[in-house]
Amino acid sequence: MAKDFQGLAVHSVSFVHGKRPVFYASVPCANETLKGYGANGAGDKHRLVSTLWDHIVAMESPLWKRSQSSNKAVFPVQVVCDLLGKPHLLLGEYRGPAISFSEGGGKVWAALCEDESDIGIDVAGTDEFQREYPFFRVFHPQELQHALRLVGGDLGKASALLWSIKEAVVKALGCAFHLVDPRQITVYQSAGGDEGYTFPIGLSRKALVRLPIDFHEQARGNLSSEHGEPGTRLRVREAPAALPVDGATGYPRAGVPAIAAGPSLWACSLPHGKAWLSIALFNRQYR
Repeated sequence: MAKDFQGLAVHSVSFVHGKRPVFYASVPCANETLKGYGANGAGDKHRLVSTLWDHIVAMESPLWKRSQSSNKAVFPVQVVCDLLGKPHLLLGEYRGPAISFSEGGGKVWAALCEDESDIGIDVAGTDEFQREYPFFRVFHPQELQHALRLVGGDLGKASALLWSIKEAVVKALGCAFHLVDPRQITVYQSAGGDEGYTFPIGLSRKALVRLPIDFHEQARGNLSSEHGEPGTRLRVREAPAALPVDGATGYPRAGVPAIAAGPSLWACSLPHGKAWLSIALFNRQYR
Protein backbone atom coordinates (compact mmCIF):
# COMPACT_ATOMS: atom_id res chain seq x y z
CA MET A 1 0.00 0.00 0.00
CA ALA A 2 1.33 3.44 -0.95
CA LYS A 3 0.02 6.91 -0.13
CA ASP A 4 1.31 10.13 -1.60
CA PHE A 5 2.40 12.42 1.23
CA GLN A 6 4.14 15.77 0.68
CA GLY A 7 5.13 14.71 -2.83
CA LEU A 8 6.59 11.33 -1.79
CA ALA A 9 4.99 7.90 -1.99
CA VAL A 10 4.86 6.49 1.55
CA HIS A 11 4.54 2.68 1.59
CA SER A 12 3.68 0.44 4.52
CA VAL A 13 4.34 -3.18 5.45
CA SER A 14 2.92 -5.14 8.36
CA PHE A 15 4.53 -8.02 10.21
CA VAL A 16 2.82 -10.98 11.85
CA HIS A 17 4.22 -10.11 15.27
CA GLY A 18 4.46 -6.35 14.80
CA LYS A 19 2.08 -4.14 16.69
CA ARG A 20 2.05 -1.37 14.11
CA PRO A 21 3.06 -1.04 10.45
CA VAL A 22 6.46 0.04 9.22
CA PHE A 23 6.45 2.96 6.78
CA TYR A 24 9.10 3.52 4.14
CA ALA A 25 9.81 5.93 1.32
CA SER A 26 12.59 6.86 -1.09
CA VAL A 27 14.03 9.81 -2.99
CA PRO A 28 16.42 9.79 -5.98
CA CYS A 29 20.00 10.13 -4.81
CA ALA A 30 22.86 12.14 -6.25
CA ASN A 31 25.60 10.48 -8.30
CA GLU A 32 27.95 10.37 -5.33
CA THR A 33 27.80 7.43 -2.96
CA LEU A 34 25.93 8.50 0.17
CA LYS A 35 27.22 7.35 3.53
CA GLY A 36 25.20 9.66 5.71
CA TYR A 37 27.60 12.58 5.31
CA GLY A 38 27.73 15.54 2.98
CA ALA A 39 25.11 18.08 1.98
CA ASN A 40 23.24 15.91 -0.54
CA GLY A 41 22.97 12.86 1.74
CA ALA A 42 21.91 14.91 4.75
CA GLY A 43 19.29 16.78 2.72
CA ASP A 44 17.76 13.62 1.27
CA LYS A 45 17.63 11.93 4.65
CA HIS A 46 16.12 15.00 6.31
CA ARG A 47 13.34 15.09 3.70
CA LEU A 48 12.63 11.38 4.19
CA VAL A 49 12.63 11.66 7.98
CA SER A 50 10.31 14.69 7.94
CA THR A 51 7.92 13.04 5.49
CA LEU A 52 7.70 9.73 7.37
CA TRP A 53 7.32 11.41 10.77
CA ASP A 54 4.66 13.82 9.48
CA HIS A 55 2.85 10.79 8.04
CA ILE A 56 2.73 9.20 11.51
CA VAL A 57 1.61 12.50 13.07
CA ALA A 58 -1.21 12.75 10.52
CA MET A 59 -2.35 9.26 11.55
CA GLU A 60 -2.54 10.44 15.20
CA SER A 61 -0.58 7.46 16.48
CA PRO A 62 -1.35 7.15 20.23
CA LEU A 63 2.13 5.82 21.05
CA TRP A 64 3.84 9.10 20.12
CA LYS A 65 0.98 11.44 21.05
CA ARG A 66 2.94 13.38 23.66
CA SER A 67 5.59 14.36 21.12
CA GLN A 68 3.29 15.01 18.14
CA SER A 69 3.19 18.67 17.36
CA SER A 70 3.04 20.76 14.22
CA ASN A 71 5.35 23.21 15.98
CA LYS A 72 8.77 21.74 15.23
CA ALA A 73 10.41 24.54 17.17
CA VAL A 74 8.91 22.96 20.30
CA PHE A 75 9.53 19.36 19.23
CA PRO A 76 12.49 19.46 16.81
CA VAL A 77 13.04 16.17 15.01
CA GLN A 78 16.61 14.91 15.05
CA VAL A 79 18.27 11.65 14.04
CA VAL A 80 20.55 10.40 16.82
CA CYS A 81 22.87 7.40 16.76
CA ASP A 82 24.46 5.14 19.35
CA LEU A 83 28.13 4.19 19.43
CA LEU A 84 27.77 1.63 16.64
CA GLY A 85 25.72 3.96 14.46
CA LYS A 86 22.18 2.65 15.06
CA PRO A 87 19.79 5.58 14.45
CA HIS A 88 16.46 6.57 15.94
CA LEU A 89 14.51 9.80 16.22
CA LEU A 90 14.78 12.31 19.02
CA LEU A 91 11.59 14.36 19.29
CA GLY A 92 12.38 17.35 21.42
CA GLU A 93 13.46 15.72 24.68
CA TYR A 94 11.63 12.44 23.97
CA ARG A 95 13.04 9.30 22.43
CA GLY A 96 11.21 8.64 19.17
CA PRO A 97 10.77 5.55 16.98
CA ALA A 98 13.54 3.59 15.30
CA ILE A 99 14.55 4.62 11.80
CA SER A 100 16.85 3.04 9.24
CA PHE A 101 18.45 4.11 5.96
CA SER A 102 19.79 2.44 2.85
CA GLU A 103 20.94 3.34 -0.65
CA GLY A 104 20.20 1.25 -3.70
CA GLY A 105 18.66 1.32 -7.14
CA GLY A 106 19.62 4.98 -7.54
CA LYS A 107 17.60 5.99 -4.49
CA VAL A 108 18.01 6.77 -0.81
CA TRP A 109 15.54 4.78 1.31
CA ALA A 110 14.28 5.27 4.84
CA ALA A 111 12.00 3.15 7.03
CA LEU A 112 10.26 4.34 10.20
CA CYS A 113 8.49 2.08 12.68
CA GLU A 114 5.21 3.21 14.22
CA ASP A 115 5.72 1.18 17.40
CA GLU A 116 8.76 0.70 19.65
CA SER A 117 10.30 -2.18 17.68
CA ASP A 118 13.76 -1.89 16.16
CA ILE A 119 13.99 -1.96 12.38
CA GLY A 120 16.50 -2.12 9.56
CA ILE A 121 16.14 -1.53 5.82
CA ASP A 122 18.44 -2.58 3.00
CA VAL A 123 18.38 -2.70 -0.80
CA ALA A 124 20.66 -5.07 -2.74
CA GLY A 125 20.96 -5.32 -6.53
CA THR A 126 21.45 -8.55 -8.46
CA ASP A 127 24.49 -7.13 -10.29
CA GLU A 128 26.45 -7.12 -7.01
CA PHE A 129 26.64 -10.93 -7.03
CA GLN A 130 28.78 -12.34 -9.82
CA ARG A 131 29.89 -15.94 -10.22
CA GLU A 132 33.12 -15.34 -8.28
CA TYR A 133 31.21 -14.15 -5.20
CA PRO A 134 31.95 -16.34 -2.13
CA PHE A 135 28.32 -17.48 -1.78
CA PHE A 136 28.86 -20.29 0.71
CA ARG A 137 30.96 -18.10 3.00
CA VAL A 138 27.93 -15.85 3.39
CA PHE A 139 24.83 -18.02 2.90
CA HIS A 140 23.79 -21.41 4.30
CA PRO A 141 23.11 -24.02 1.61
CA GLN A 142 19.52 -24.51 2.78
CA GLU A 143 18.61 -20.83 2.75
CA LEU A 144 20.25 -20.35 -0.65
CA GLN A 145 18.32 -23.29 -2.08
CA HIS A 146 15.08 -21.88 -0.71
CA ALA A 147 15.82 -18.44 -2.15
CA LEU A 148 16.64 -19.99 -5.54
CA ARG A 149 13.22 -21.66 -5.58
CA LEU A 150 11.53 -18.34 -4.83
CA VAL A 151 13.25 -16.50 -7.70
CA GLY A 152 13.13 -19.18 -10.36
CA GLY A 153 16.71 -20.39 -10.02
CA ASP A 154 18.47 -17.05 -10.66
CA LEU A 155 21.58 -17.04 -8.44
CA GLY A 156 22.02 -13.26 -8.58
CA LYS A 157 18.42 -12.61 -7.54
CA ALA A 158 18.58 -15.22 -4.76
CA SER A 159 21.81 -13.74 -3.41
CA ALA A 160 20.47 -10.17 -3.52
CA LEU A 161 17.37 -11.33 -1.64
CA LEU A 162 19.34 -13.05 1.14
CA TRP A 163 21.96 -10.31 1.44
CA SER A 164 19.35 -7.55 1.74
CA ILE A 165 17.69 -9.54 4.53
CA LYS A 166 20.91 -10.09 6.47
CA GLU A 167 21.95 -6.45 6.10
CA ALA A 168 18.53 -5.32 7.31
CA VAL A 169 18.74 -7.72 10.27
CA VAL A 170 22.08 -6.41 11.56
CA LYS A 171 20.78 -2.86 11.19
CA ALA A 172 17.74 -3.77 13.29
CA LEU A 173 20.02 -5.36 15.90
CA GLY A 174 22.10 -2.20 15.87
CA CYS A 175 25.52 -3.80 15.43
CA ALA A 176 25.97 -4.00 11.63
CA PHE A 177 28.46 -6.83 10.96
CA HIS A 178 30.76 -5.72 13.79
CA LEU A 179 29.46 -8.38 16.18
CA VAL A 180 27.52 -10.78 13.96
CA ASP A 181 28.81 -12.61 10.87
CA PRO A 182 26.51 -13.25 7.89
CA ARG A 183 26.44 -17.02 8.46
CA GLN A 184 25.45 -16.49 12.09
CA ILE A 185 22.11 -15.29 10.71
CA THR A 186 19.73 -17.89 9.27
CA VAL A 187 16.90 -16.93 6.95
CA TYR A 188 14.16 -19.54 7.37
CA GLN A 189 11.44 -20.60 4.95
CA SER A 190 9.11 -17.80 3.99
CA ALA A 191 5.42 -17.17 3.85
CA GLY A 192 4.39 -15.66 0.54
CA GLY A 193 2.23 -12.56 0.32
CA ASP A 194 0.56 -10.52 -2.38
CA GLU A 195 3.74 -8.61 -3.22
CA GLY A 196 6.66 -10.20 -1.38
CA TYR A 197 7.73 -12.63 1.31
CA THR A 198 7.98 -12.68 5.10
CA PHE A 199 10.83 -14.65 6.69
CA PRO A 200 11.45 -15.72 10.30
CA ILE A 201 15.07 -15.07 11.23
CA GLY A 202 17.33 -17.06 13.56
CA LEU A 203 20.64 -16.19 15.22
CA SER A 204 23.36 -18.66 16.11
CA ARG A 205 24.38 -19.28 19.70
CA LYS A 206 27.66 -17.49 19.06
CA ALA A 207 25.75 -14.43 17.83
CA LEU A 208 23.56 -14.46 20.94
CA VAL A 209 26.68 -14.58 23.12
CA ARG A 210 28.03 -11.55 21.28
CA LEU A 211 24.73 -9.74 21.75
CA PRO A 212 24.16 -10.00 25.53
CA ILE A 213 21.11 -8.60 27.26
CA ASP A 214 22.96 -5.45 28.27
CA PHE A 215 24.54 -4.91 24.82
CA HIS A 216 22.98 -1.48 24.27
CA GLU A 217 23.22 -0.62 27.95
CA GLN A 218 26.93 0.00 27.25
CA ALA A 219 25.92 2.86 24.96
CA ARG A 220 23.55 4.57 27.38
CA GLY A 221 24.28 8.25 27.72
CA ASN A 222 26.79 8.08 24.86
CA LEU A 223 24.58 8.90 21.90
CA SER A 224 25.15 11.79 19.53
CA SER A 225 23.08 13.39 16.81
CA GLU A 226 24.30 13.86 13.25
CA HIS A 227 25.27 17.38 14.25
CA GLY A 228 27.17 16.43 17.38
CA GLU A 229 24.68 17.42 20.07
CA PRO A 230 24.11 15.04 22.99
CA GLY A 231 21.45 12.46 22.28
CA THR A 232 19.15 10.32 24.37
CA ARG A 233 19.39 6.85 25.82
CA LEU A 234 18.75 3.64 23.94
CA ARG A 235 17.95 0.35 25.60
CA VAL A 236 17.42 -3.17 24.29
CA ARG A 237 16.29 -5.40 27.13
CA GLU A 238 16.77 -8.83 25.56
CA ALA A 239 18.47 -10.51 22.63
CA PRO A 240 16.29 -12.40 20.13
CA ALA A 241 15.66 -16.04 20.86
CA ALA A 242 17.47 -18.79 18.97
CA LEU A 243 15.23 -20.97 16.83
CA PRO A 244 14.89 -24.73 17.46
CA VAL A 245 16.04 -26.43 14.25
CA ASP A 246 16.49 -29.83 12.67
CA GLY A 247 20.17 -30.78 12.75
CA ALA A 248 20.07 -32.29 9.27
CA THR A 249 18.33 -29.51 7.36
CA GLY A 250 19.12 -26.44 9.44
CA TYR A 251 15.44 -25.49 9.30
CA PRO A 252 12.80 -25.52 12.10
CA ARG A 253 11.88 -29.03 13.27
CA ALA A 254 8.46 -30.34 12.28
CA GLY A 255 5.82 -29.40 14.83
CA VAL A 256 7.95 -26.70 16.44
CA PRO A 257 6.94 -23.03 16.06
CA ALA A 258 9.30 -21.03 13.87
CA ILE A 259 9.87 -18.50 16.65
CA ALA A 260 10.46 -19.54 20.23
CA ALA A 261 8.78 -17.66 23.06
CA GLY A 262 10.47 -14.34 23.57
CA PRO A 263 11.56 -11.45 21.35
CA SER A 264 11.05 -12.13 17.65
CA LEU A 265 13.03 -11.26 14.54
CA TRP A 266 11.37 -11.13 11.12
CA ALA A 267 12.11 -9.76 7.66
CA CYS A 268 9.78 -8.68 4.87
CA SER A 269 11.24 -8.65 1.34
CA LEU A 270 9.86 -7.00 -1.79
CA PRO A 271 11.22 -7.08 -5.36
CA HIS A 272 12.20 -3.68 -6.70
CA GLY A 273 13.29 -3.80 -10.33
CA LYS A 274 16.62 -5.63 -10.44
CA ALA A 275 16.99 -5.38 -6.67
CA TRP A 276 15.39 -6.64 -3.47
CA LEU A 277 14.24 -4.35 -0.67
CA SER A 278 14.10 -5.92 2.79
CA ILE A 279 12.89 -4.55 6.11
CA ALA A 280 13.75 -6.39 9.34
CA LEU A 281 11.71 -6.02 12.52
CA PHE A 282 13.13 -6.84 15.94
CA ASN A 283 10.30 -6.99 18.50
CA ARG A 284 11.90 -6.86 21.94
CA GLN A 285 8.70 -7.63 23.86
CA TYR A 286 7.97 -11.17 25.04
CA ARG A 287 4.85 -12.86 23.70
